[in-house]
Amino acid sequence: MRERPSSRILVLDPLDRILLFKFEHKKGPLAGQCFWATPGGAVDSGEDYVQAARRELMEETGLSINDPGPVVHQRIAAFRTPDGELVRADERFFLVRMEAGQKLTTERWTDLENEVMTTHRWWSAEELLSTAEQVWPENLPDVLACIGVWPASSQ
Repeated sequence: MRERPSSRILVLDPLDRILLFKFEHKKGPLAGQCFWATPGGAVDSGEDYVQAARRELMEETGLSINDPGPVVHQRIAAFRTPDGELVRADERFFLVRMEAGQKLTTERWTDLENEVMTTHRWWSAEELLSTAEQVWPENLPDVLACIGVWPASSQ
């Protein structure tokens, strides 16, 4: 199983809602799978986690930052990529706060992102705790509570 270092970004708006993208796989090994996830992706050759976080944030949201700050969470997860490869991802999470009035753009999306990322949504703690939809990481409300962004969940 290939190791896949990844940077994920916990993007919060001024109301402390988190940005998630909806992934809908219509073809290939993941056909039929649908889930919500934070912006982010694999660390490219020659990058470190911070550089990957900056690049992924710009690519997926159009937001430019100099410093995503420290890693606020880490998880190891095994999953299949859209081409069917099984990987072991070492995901490092960074917390980024958007300012009021900042706009998201998808003009830098890759072909794959345009194919599978169908929409985005800002989720409140209550909405995320009550959804029946698949969200990755599956413990996202607890992660946000642990880093002091959201209140501890009662679930």
